[in-house]
Amino acid sequence: MISFDRREALRYMGYHGAEPDAAVAESLEHCAAELQAAVQPKSISARFPLSFTGENTMQIGDLTVTSANLARNLRGCTEVYLMAATLGIGADRLIARASAVRMSDAVILQAVAAAMIETCCDEVNDALRRTAEQEGLYCRPRFSPGYGDFSIEHQRDFSRLLDTPRKIGLTVTESCLLAPIKSVTAVIGLSPEKQDCHRKGCEECGKTDCNFRR
Repeated sequence: MISFDRREALRYMGYHGAEPDAAVAESLEHCAAELQAAVQPKSISARFPLSFTGENTMQIGDLTVTSANLARNLRGCTEVYLMAATLGIGADRLIARASAVRMSDAVILQAVAAAMIETCCDEVNDALRRTAEQEGLYCRPRFSPGYGDFSIEHQRDFSRLLDTPRKIGLTVTESCLLAPIKSVTAVIGLSPEKQDCHRKGCEECGKTDCNFRR
């Protein structure tokens, strides 16, 4: 059974440090139980060489990426992990069904599923970190297409390099969104130098006007 951070789910619901009333709390527990029964988490990762061909331009395997935000994150790295994770189509179906019947439950399901996929990514990240440390390497914070100036169009490249449609059932739409919806792709830098900073997500993103920013 996949766990999730209840505080994160409440944050996605708009409860910034506050507790919901009894009715909402009960709905949260009910929706979480439904999701836990419906999700089928899957993930995949692979390691690629990294080189800088310009100040903000990087070569990851056969992929060329230009992004000042990602370059700052990966400076000093010589390799990266690419990763992808998904909760599976069951979460999408549950959210779609609730959207047609009870929108308040759909909002809660969206929030809990978002917290669940983050937990899934954290678990993948931790496993990769342990593997890297056995080789004397250290992981940088994971960074996803769509953060800052790192183009969301690279979702397609990550999907291709990891062969996600065949291996975990994850595809990319024409508008570069992931399907199933509750899915994530990310790059994790590998460096021989350990850094004290372990920022991720909102802390690395330049979109300061986002409603879901921590």
